[in-house]
Amino acid sequence: MLLDRYLPRIEFDSYEDFKENYRVNVPDDFNFGWDIVDEWAKQEPEKKALVWLSHDKQEKTFTFTDISKLSNKTCHYFRSLGLKKGDVVLLILRRRWEYWVIATALHKLGVILIPGNLLFTTHDIAYRGNMAEISAIIACDDEYIRGQIDAAAPEIKTLRKKIAVAEPREGWDFFEDEIEKYPDTFERPTGDEATKVNDTMLIYFTSGSTGMPKMVCHNFAHPLGHIVTAKYWHQVQENKLHMSISDSGWAKFGWGKIYGQWICGAIQFAYDFTGRFNAKDILEVISHYKLTTFCAPPTMYRFMLQEDMTKYDLSSIQNFCNAGEPLNPEVFNRIYELTGKKMREGFGQTEGTVLIANFPWIDPKPGSTGKPSPLYNIHLLRADGTEADDGEEGSIMVCDIDKERPTGLFCGYYKNPELTEAVLGGKNYDTGDVAWRDSKGYYWFVGRNDDVIKCSGYRIGPFEVESALLTHPAVVESAITGAPDPIRGQVVKATVVLAEGYTPSPELTKELQNHVKRETAPYKYPRVIEYVKELPKTLGGKIKRAQIRHQDEENTAK
Repeated sequence: MLLDRYLPRIEFDSYEDFKENYRVNVPDDFNFGWDIVDEWAKQEPEKKALVWLSHDKQEKTFTFTDISKLSNKTCHYFRSLGLKKGDVVLLILRRRWEYWVIATALHKLGVILIPGNLLFTTHDIAYRGNMAEISAIIACDDEYIRGQIDAAAPEIKTLRKKIAVAEPREGWDFFEDEIEKYPDTFERPTGDEATKVNDTMLIYFTSGSTGMPKMVCHNFAHPLGHIVTAKYWHQVQENKLHMSISDSGWAKFGWGKIYGQWICGAIQFAYDFTGRFNAKDILEVISHYKLTTFCAPPTMYRFMLQEDMTKYDLSSIQNFCNAGEPLNPEVFNRIYELTGKKMREGFGQTEGTVLIANFPWIDPKPGSTGKPSPLYNIHLLRADGTEADDGEEGSIMVCDIDKERPTGLFCGYYKNPELTEAVLGGKNYDTGDVAWRDSKGYYWFVGRNDDVIKCSGYRIGPFEVESALLTHPAVVESAITGAPDPIRGQVVKATVVLAEGYTPSPELTKELQNHVKRETAPYKYPRVIEYVKELPKTLGGKIKRAQIRHQDEENTAK
């Protein structure tokens, strides 16, 4: 076991005990590659690390020894390219097994990793490449993204190498061939080349409501922050299979598919499906491989529930988790009816680890995000900085960061000290999200500050209206946004995906509006309903409400 190296206490008697007494020891030279991957390989050479399934269902299994040796070969190859501590590399690898090997090697060398996704355009890649001054791009066998990289490459002044995995490409190094030229041992760097815990390990580009994407930096302590994510929220078990559904281009991959899970000794299960999420396919995989713990966005659970889930044996799963979007009570209740398991929602951001969640000692309530992580001093504050009362909405704040920076919280914005000081230089970090707390200490998510709708003097959170709509059999999913209105300023708009067998009509619109009036406060009903075949989403499954708002604003301006 490696956990006892970093946790003075592992077991707790209650949530209160956990919140009060959880501590994590962070060594000054902690490095995930050397101190977790290689240490597991030394302690238990045959310990499984990764079960990987290709899009055409070809399976590969890797031990920690395999990952260690392959990452050592990769270190030699990267060194041959001149990559060194502090250089930056962009990875666009979907869920290819090479990601785990390459990420481990980059961490060992102290080369900064930037995850990227398959939706990037030439402009996206060039912008990121020049902002972060990347030295290399490594991409999977996706024709679109490789074409975008080829087009962007001449614009990136610092780019030295393009590297292909899975399938060769002219003008690119082929990863699998290159690493075979090198030995599978590599000495841990010393001196100036050795990493320190406060060095930058990882950069996520994250978009806000305004401006270009920002570069969120995490240091080498970040993986230790994810022990809470993996052990106490996902509740992974050593030597058992855990699956989080995420593309490697998103922070959710770091949350659920590598760091905390490997520290806890769990086996990552990765299915590198291509194209759209297929609920039936995922259910078959879960049933066949007998997974122990599972995490996915609520959107994916909603589509799974459109299938006959009684056809699949899900009895091996001991814990269902969800994140990325609030969990509608209707989904919670239906999963509970089908499996006997109460889903455990978690809340966090690219900027940190899990902030609020339903931990083992908490009896989950449908619709509640749970209670704060012991790593963070979470408070709900009013606009004037005072504490919100129970039942009152407030901004979710990580408080007292000037006294002690929480393990796992981001350490700033890359090459932007002014913005870093503006966001992290004070007493508190404002997450930009709104919630309320009940008398039992449970937190209830309302929405992003930008997503909260202000209509006729009321503040309306999108989640509660979406949840109300979801209890109607005609609705598979919906996005609630504020649409421009000449009289009220904003009105509530529902963008709705209908279940099979239902078609849009004025009668259905009226029925859905009346349904919402019965399920929640009448003033929250959607005055505008638009029917669509699918909602705009990120690859991570989050609904792009901002995109819907911007489109409505453009249509109004015409």
